[in-house]
Amino acid sequence: MSARLVVLASGAGTTLQAVLDATADSEFGATVVAVGTDRHDTGAERRARDSGIAVFTVRLEDHPDREAFNAATAERIAGFEPDLLVLAGYMKILSRRVIGRFRTINTHPSLLPAFPGASAVRDALAAGVKVSGVTVHWVDEGVDTGPIIAQCPVPVGPDDTEQTLRARIQGVERGLFVATIGEIVRSESAQAVPAGHRRAPDLRAPVRGSGTGRGSAHVQEES
Repeated sequence: MSARLVVLASGAGTTLQAVLDATADSEFGATVVAVGTDRHDTGAERRARDSGIAVFTVRLEDHPDREAFNAATAERIAGFEPDLLVLAGYMKILSRRVIGRFRTINTHPSLLPAFPGASAVRDALAAGVKVSGVTVHWVDEGVDTGPIIAQCPVPVGPDDTEQTLRARIQGVERGLFVATIGEIVRSESAQAVPAGHRRAPDLRAPVRGSGTGRGSAHVQEES
């Protein structure tokens, strides 16, 4: 049976498109059943509608506080009964209302635990590192502290700017993210628990990866 994915995105939806393209292959093992956004009229929303996928929008400004926003987001996600929640350029921090209810996967533009936070690419350049990269990780309540699933290095050139390095990282990120999602949904050891009992995974150990570091509650570089 194909795993059910709900994808949350905030921007142009290029990472979402990579997931949509991958799931078009029946052997991938998953189907995107809905796309959620935190604002109207995004590229991600248009991509989803063009693909005939249900779209929902939950805006922070429509709720009295973040707790209410997270509760509303969780309820909209729950309506689609996902096996995996995918954050693809989603720029809101999610609380346990969401990530404690659904197992959630994300990417970060560094080799965590190095350079957590929203300025990861800038921080890597400022530190003068020769290698940065991409981390795919489970999401917990911390900022870039969830268990690492997979990583891929990206060399830093002597003439790199924040823009050029970010572009190269994003080029690697999409392929790694899609491949990792595919491995998870096809792996018996990483399957969601039975329907009606879907919860976040045990976050004490990574499912797979090149390290045992801890990895964020939101994507740091919009894609």
